[in-house]
Amino acid sequence: MKPTTSKASPWWTRNVHADRRPFLIGRNAIQAALRGFFARNDFIEVDTATLQVSPGNEAHLHAFETEALTTDGKASPLYLHTSPEFACKKLLAAGEERIACFAHVYRNRERGPLHHPEFTMLEWYRAGESYEALMADCSVLLALAAETVGAKKLTYRGAETDPFLTPERISVAAAFERYAGIDLFASIGMDGSTDPERLAADMRRVGIRVAKDDVWPDLFSRVLVEKVEPNLGFGRATILDEYPVSEAALARPSAGDHRVAERFELYACGVELANAFGELTNADEQRRRFEIEMAEKQRVYGETYPLDEDFLEALAVMPDASGIALGFDRLVMLATGASRIEQVLWAPVAEFGV
Repeated sequence: MKPTTSKASPWWTRNVHADRRPFLIGRNAIQAALRGFFARNDFIEVDTATLQVSPGNEAHLHAFETEALTTDGKASPLYLHTSPEFACKKLLAAGEERIACFAHVYRNRERGPLHHPEFTMLEWYRAGESYEALMADCSVLLALAAETVGAKKLTYRGAETDPFLTPERISVAAAFERYAGIDLFASIGMDGSTDPERLAADMRRVGIRVAKDDVWPDLFSRVLVEKVEPNLGFGRATILDEYPVSEAALARPSAGDHRVAERFELYACGVELANAFGELTNADEQRRRFEIEMAEKQRVYGETYPLDEDFLEALAVMPDASGIALGFDRLVMLATGASRIEQVLWAPVAEFGV
């Protein structure tokens, strides 16, 4: 006789929905409050197409693929976007100056307490403004989300962040030194080139695992995930700034140090909430970086995604700008005290592969 296994009740059963409903009502209130912030600050809310010729060109992002059929049945591949970024930047090229977008986005191979195959990304862009302006936005929005639902703290699995304190700002290199005891710049040349042997040696010295086939991005990511990220966003939010230029494919190099780029990530309660750039507007350089990313994707996963030539054409006339992508569902989780992302999604994607 086979043992029976208990199955969780579907999200739509009345008792499960009753437990989730306070989080969902909080979600609606936070979304309305954030929309109010953008409206007061002269942002235009835009809506972008989900289907794109390229889902994005980051090596470790995985997309859902489909195809479009003409009236005579001829097929062309399309993808569900992993971000509305390309479309938003085209709107900047068209002349918009401040835009915000709540977009449903899709990422394959992702499901867990903080990950879902379909989720809401909040992106906003400021033409002609520095990415420090986005840091100020983040500080305001964390406080606004908490205030809207009456929360004094952001919380996740026992961790707390005071959303009313100004976030700490720390560079990636300083964080590597502080939390891992590694001099990151010792493995980065003045031209942004990287030395995997040097970084691997430093990692072995401090007891971090190194594999034979690791390339520099693998090593960098392991230190970041194992030693740095677990220390970010406790007590107050953290802005992790100045990523190595090789780890910021869509960001422009820093004017003061070409080893690093104008990229920051926002953390609260140890959770990554947002990823921001001083936007790269050099189309030739962007193409080169995308090609590097897709070569890495081919090496690791045996697949690539096409480049969006229309995006590269628009990039050539896009004004200087800063832009940010914030995981809206995660922000709602931390403000309402939810422990899993499904608790803040009105209708989660069906379970599969179980």
